[in-house]
Amino acid sequence: MSGFVVVIPARYASTRLPGKPLRLLAGRPMIAHVYERALESGADEVIIATDDDRIMQAAQSLGADCQLTAPDHPSGTDRIAEVIDARGYADDRIIVNLQGDEPCMPGVLVRQVADDLAGLPDVGVATLCERIETAAELFDPHVVKVVTDATGFALYFSRAVIPWDREAFAVTTEDLPAAVEHFRHIGLYAYRAGFVREYVRWAPSPIERMEVLEQLRVLWNGYRIHVARALTHPGHGVDTEQDLDRVAAQVLSQET
Repeated sequence: MSGFVVVIPARYASTRLPGKPLRLLAGRPMIAHVYERALESGADEVIIATDDDRIMQAAQSLGADCQLTAPDHPSGTDRIAEVIDARGYADDRIIVNLQGDEPCMPGVLVRQVADDLAGLPDVGVATLCERIETAAELFDPHVVKVVTDATGFALYFSRAVIPWDREAFAVTTEDLPAAVEHFRHIGLYAYRAGFVREYVRWAPSPIERMEVLEQLRVLWNGYRIHVARALTHPGHGVDTEQDLDRVAAQVLSQET
């Protein structure tokens, strides 16, 4: 089992759900649930990285290690890079990016992605996926699809359907084709700290801008991302009010 650090980037000014980390789930702020999932992974350190004093106060009330970061970071990865430099982590230190809107992410998956990267010393990034089970999910542009090679390294990520089954989809798009499995990307990453330092110096790539998928910058610059199949279902993230209601119901059912 590998040693690793979890950093939870949590910004206040979410476009679709302002103040998202402080929204209540079962009477407690969402960031508290995310923090608990990180602790369950057995990480050496868990750090909440935020740009807002209100989130910082909530994190400190949990007894969490919290770092106030610059407000103008374009992504959570850039926020994590600030933490990496502030803490002076060695280039080979494994850092897991657990997003602040994932209150249902099992700790076992946080551990899995860190262990996966630890076993690949020449790789800078690892992530997870799970099988897509319905055609509705496959054709949903909000669901990010991933295709890998025979050894589990990402060939491409897209909001479009990949791979496209020319013969099956010429007949119907109501059913999943039997010829090949399709996989949904799970937005949980493990990085080596040195890779993050390099990543944030690269300009966003054209395909990244087109798909609005940050991980495509890695592939554009010729680096590999290992994609393991998740050991268990990751649960729902929170992007909208509807997501918040669904996750709140799930959290309540688990606590009763």
